[in-house]
Amino acid sequence: MNLSKGKKVGLIFSLIVIAGGLMYLGLGQFGQNLVYFFTPSEVVSFSPAYYGKKIRVGGMVVKGSLQVVPNTLKLSFTLTDGAATIPVVFEGIPPDLFKEGKGAVVEGYWDSQKQFHSNLIMAKHSEDYMPIEMKRAGVQLPKKDLLKTLQQ
Repeated sequence: MNLSKGKKVGLIFSLIVIAGGLMYLGLGQFGQNLVYFFTPSEVVSFSPAYYGKKIRVGGMVVKGSLQVVPNTLKLSFTLTDGAATIPVVFEGIPPDLFKEGKGAVVEGYWDSQKQFHSNLIMAKHSEDYMPIEMKRAGVQLPKKDLLKTLQQ
């Protein structure tokens, strides 16, 4: 294929414009959809610049802290990493695995009233998988603590 010099320049220019447009769309959307993960200790030390920003917080649901508002889908609980505790409010249907004393990751925003407003709860299940044959045989795996996975 023999292209004239003018067609080659036009083709290269078109490819550069298309590649630039794709990079702009990809990087622009990527940046808007980033959600950072924090621990409750990091959240309580947030500056006002973080208020209202969409984040995820992981920790353990404190036993005895779960309160359900009757006849609504609202509930509140506290989340801890062992060093700090934050109050969380949520409206919706929590996942079946969500329980007190278990790990959870919540997505939402931290406000100036020092309260986390969640619109999504992701419950963590045990990381210790064991085939049913081993369970029946009575094999015990060493228990791992979720808080160890949250500490760096």
